[in-house]
Amino acid sequence: MLIVKKFGGTSVGDSDRIRNVARRCAEEYQKGNDVVVVLSAMGKTTDLLLDQAREINPKASKRELDMLMTTGEQTSVALMAMALHAMNIPAISLNAFQVSMQTTSNYGNARLKKIDTERILHELHDRKIVLVTGFQGINKFGDYTTLGRGGSDTTAVALAAVLHADACEIYTDVDGVYTADPRIVKNARKLEEITYDEMLDLATCGAGVLHNRSVEMAKKYGVTLVVRSSLNDSEGTQVKEEVSVERMLISGVALDKKAARISVMGLKDEPGIAFKLFNTLAKNNINVDIILQSIGRDNTKDISFTVDEDEADDAIALLENNKSRITLQSVTCKKDVAKVSIVGAGMMSNPGVAAKMFEALYNVGVNINMISTSEIRITVLVDQKDGEKAMNAIHEAFGLAE
Repeated sequence: MLIVKKFGGTSVGDSDRIRNVARRCAEEYQKGNDVVVVLSAMGKTTDLLLDQAREINPKASKRELDMLMTTGEQTSVALMAMALHAMNIPAISLNAFQVSMQTTSNYGNARLKKIDTERILHELHDRKIVLVTGFQGINKFGDYTTLGRGGSDTTAVALAAVLHADACEIYTDVDGVYTADPRIVKNARKLEEITYDEMLDLATCGAGVLHNRSVEMAKKYGVTLVVRSSLNDSEGTQVKEEVSVERMLISGVALDKKAARISVMGLKDEPGIAFKLFNTLAKNNINVDIILQSIGRDNTKDISFTVDEDEADDAIALLENNKSRITLQSVTCKKDVAKVSIVGAGMMSNPGVAAKMFEALYNVGVNINMISTSEIRITVLVDQKDGEKAMNAIHEAFGLAE
């Protein structure tokens, strides 16, 4: 069997945890399986590197930031190889260049295009554990790129897909996928299994367990994921196309505190203006989520939408630079907001879900700023200070507790 294992930053946060992960990988190897391991940077390394970059140059280019960020994962795989060598287990560490993980050129949020498997297959044939840097690739210019925060999950799923792995296991600091973040909602319940679609919506809406693009890729290529704890041997949660248990009304509640609301005022009220606005953002790789349009005055309209907080400043600068072309009067940004979402395939056949969610927020005095819905998701925008209170209230209202 070929097993792909991915370990997050907290799982390799210090020397003891690196040895713990090495032991787990060695056990799999000693069963006779081929093992490919994808690692994130140790602990808070990425945050520390970003802090150093801001100290040196608050407006550092995204290319140079990617060059810096990729050093974290290279440290992890090298140390893990050393830990396995100390246990007399053959292992080799490889970075994005050595594997040739080709990506687009969108620094900071690149997408994988192609992976050359020749080197990995050669090392597996020599019965080595192959340790691959997560989160990174190389573009057509030969520059390092990164896949966005959490991108190591996507690296692991992509490798599992191209190598036709028998299993893809994502190890983290929690036991699996919960009905809510157990650090915020104390009585959150672990799910035994969840569909790709539900997991994708939860990940997109702020559930930090999996990178949303990794779930998207797993669904596309039929890679069954297992989310497990690196600290114990519990079974974890399976993410797959269909689940065998009867569907709950709601599978989970997600909170995203890294949202920003942008309001564009005084747009001309004529065909094509919304296209100009959102096409300008899309061409610059800025993703937009909740959208609300309201009628303005004197043949104008206002549009509000949410973006990731990290992209807010770029979005504002872009819109200001294109003011006359888009025909807008002013742009404002509010960063102290949060998105709270409920996700569940059971919503499709049960009326009154939205009303129940809104009642729960009303009961704890939380005001709703914007609303977005899909077949299996309802998202509301609230003040950031109310995010955790809202999450707990909704979780309780739908009876998701253990």
